[in-house]
Amino acid sequence: MKTASCYFSYHHGNTLKVAEAMAEAGDVDLIDLRTRQTVHLEEYDCIGLASGIYGFSVHKSVVDFARQYLPAKKPVFFVYTYGGAKGSGAKALYQIAAEKECPVLGEFSCRGFNTFGPFKLFGGSGKGLPSEEDLRRAKTFYQDLCQK
Repeated sequence: MKTASCYFSYHHGNTLKVAEAMAEAGDVDLIDLRTRQTVHLEEYDCIGLASGIYGFSVHKSVVDFARQYLPAKKPVFFVYTYGGAKGSGAKALYQIAAEKECPVLGEFSCRGFNTFGPFKLFGGSGKGLPSEEDLRRAKTFYQDLCQK
């Protein structure tokens, strides 16, 4: 299954680590949304949308990207990393997928290293995350998607 994993990973690269682990498990092209690449998502069998949680939701650039570029009826999955709480997670992406009639194949999330706000004063939370176990689970998640 040829997959595009469109991700936004900024502070500590937590989301990128997860996306790279999934890419190791199959035919996944990583698309960094911060570089604003021209991309033709209709060429892919499946699309992953990945982000850290910023202000209790996925980053606005991922939501805007999905709203503009996600092809209708294309299977999707969501990936996000978070510091202290998932917040509403991928809720906005689920709404866009529903509007575009895109089947949602699943969602993967895990904690990541976080130094936002007061956590910075104490050296951060979630040191060493995502862990090797989290990355193994990410690979398994993607492999299971490919089996569907």
